[in-house]
Amino acid sequence: MRKWIEKRLKDIYDEEFVDIVEDLLDHVLVIGLEDCRHHIKTSRLQHCLGVSYRCYRICKRFGWDYVSAARAGVLHDFYHYDSETDHEDKVVGLRHLRTHPQLALKNARDHFELNPVEIDIIAKHMWPITFMPPRYKESWLIVAVDKYCAIIEFFRIHRKIAHRRHIHHP
Repeated sequence: MRKWIEKRLKDIYDEEFVDIVEDLLDHVLVIGLEDCRHHIKTSRLQHCLGVSYRCYRICKRFGWDYVSAARAGVLHDFYHYDSETDHEDKVVGLRHLRTHPQLALKNARDHFELNPVEIDIIAKHMWPITFMPPRYKESWLIVAVDKYCAIIEFFRIHRKIAHRRHIHHP
């Protein structure tokens, strides 16, 4: 399992971080997030690990609850449908943005014990779209880091497309 995690984390591997989230990453449904497309070309697992690790590092630096931030970061998008194409209720767009945190929270609660900070992080990571503001500083951080990672993931693919167009069509 450690080798699998090391491969996913590549150059950001951190032994303490892995100790904190390893039990989550041992779960078949969490591993299954690797097969879910997220933000065009990223897997949902890659996205969650990126959010989780960045929040872990920032929280640790400021003396905040980095354990809850790391664990909730892994679980904040813990659902298994393609939000753009194949949800059974066709929940897409703004409705998906509002409802997926509750689905992720339900899935996380069904499979793991969560503390109040983790619950708040998962439930409110899409603020202000979800209306209720976060209660904890770690939740506010996840809101910001999740948006940051989504922007990076979105523009990474568009930069590659633009680069390919420039190469092929000068």
